[in-house]
Amino acid sequence: MYNSHIIFSNISILLVLCVYSSNTFSLSTGNIIGSGIFISPKGVLEHSGSVGLALIVWVLGGCIAALGSLCYAELGVTIPKSGGDYSYVTEIFGGLVGFLLLWSAVLIMYPTTLAVIALTFSNYVLQPVFPDCVPPYMATRLLSTVCLLFLTWVNCSSVRLATRIQDVFTVGKLAALGLIIVVGLVQICKGNYEGLTPHVAFEFSRTPSVGQVALAFLQASFAFSGWNFLNYVTEEVVEPRRNLPRAIYISIPLVTFVYTLTNIAYFSAMSPEELLSSNAVAVTFGEKLLGMFSVIMPISVALSTFGGINGYLFTSSRLCFSGAREGHLPSLLAMIHFKNCTPIPALLCCCTATIVILCIGETHNLINYVSFINYLSYGVTIAGLLYYRWKKPKLYRPIKVLLLRSWFNHGPSDIFPLTLQLFLYSRMSVCASLH
Repeated sequence: MYNSHIIFSNISILLVLCVYSSNTFSLSTGNIIGSGIFISPKGVLEHSGSVGLALIVWVLGGCIAALGSLCYAELGVTIPKSGGDYSYVTEIFGGLVGFLLLWSAVLIMYPTTLAVIALTFSNYVLQPVFPDCVPPYMATRLLSTVCLLFLTWVNCSSVRLATRIQDVFTVGKLAALGLIIVVGLVQICKGNYEGLTPHVAFEFSRTPSVGQVALAFLQASFAFSGWNFLNYVTEEVVEPRRNLPRAIYISIPLVTFVYTLTNIAYFSAMSPEELLSSNAVAVTFGEKLLGMFSVIMPISVALSTFGGINGYLFTSSRLCFSGAREGHLPSLLAMIHFKNCTPIPALLCCCTATIVILCIGETHNLINYVSFINYLSYGVTIAGLLYYRWKKPKLYRPIKVLLLRSWFNHGPSDIFPLTLQLFLYSRMSVCASLH
């Protein structure tokens, strides 16, 4: 195993192994289930044009995340370094490609994702305070900033405290979505499923273009983003070769199942027009079906996104740490607190970048931008997996993804997930040209 450490005189300070099996599941699931499932349904439906196609997009989004996570599981146990995509690309392609990926992630990808989750948190907290209008711009930004600063302090103070918070709030997230699903199933049992019947579900308000379908995938992919984040803390995972794949095998199918049922629940209670006109889908759902208990819904969503912010801060700070350790970021960011064994400078860097992004752009536009860059990053990393197999065919791999036989009979290959990534990237290019 690679050991991450900073040496001062004769003292070696290391990131400690304190992410156990249960923590890997909560980190993986908690990073995926954040704000996406509460804001992306509106964007997916808007761009897909029908309920039926929207549900198909959600299922396919889960399949794409599953394929990608299997590839990352192989990379995670073959190159057991913290830093995720950056560490793998640097190891495979060299420093230049890793440097470019690192800076795009540090300046754009992860601060933007954190900003979207933080804005969702503040919007749902403030929605009951401003029931008849959109919460004020400054109020949402200030509350988002306070939340970020508090969780940055938590992550600076203790790794164990941060992982315990993640465990608790992951249970809260699943409970919130479970409540939505149960209420939706009750509606279906009462016969309120007309909008889900095939002839109604596939009734298009307009025929979606290729670019619009690609944008629908982008919105759904944001809800699944975070499936690769466990790879950012590999060096802190106890028995990563066992616990990393196990967490992935459980979390991705579970999240896909929960997301699909959640959307079915939404459509059982709301018409497409009601969903598209809602500023907070889960709140509208709760107001329509829970009556006086509707306040439960914004609280549940706020708790869910709070845990999402914690998970993203925890993992993205390790990317800054890994980049600084390799010399691609200022060495200050590779420093670890002597007593707490936490990368405080890296955490402060992530927090600062996110606060800057908070002041830029609208939520759905931010999602489109960050999803585009995310899939470009995934494509480069999975291409690296294929190249690494060709470059070092005899290297021991505890996990080897068996997805498709090569046409040239050179052994197992990941052509299918790579093709999916390139397909989505080409569709995103179409969207960019259309806009």
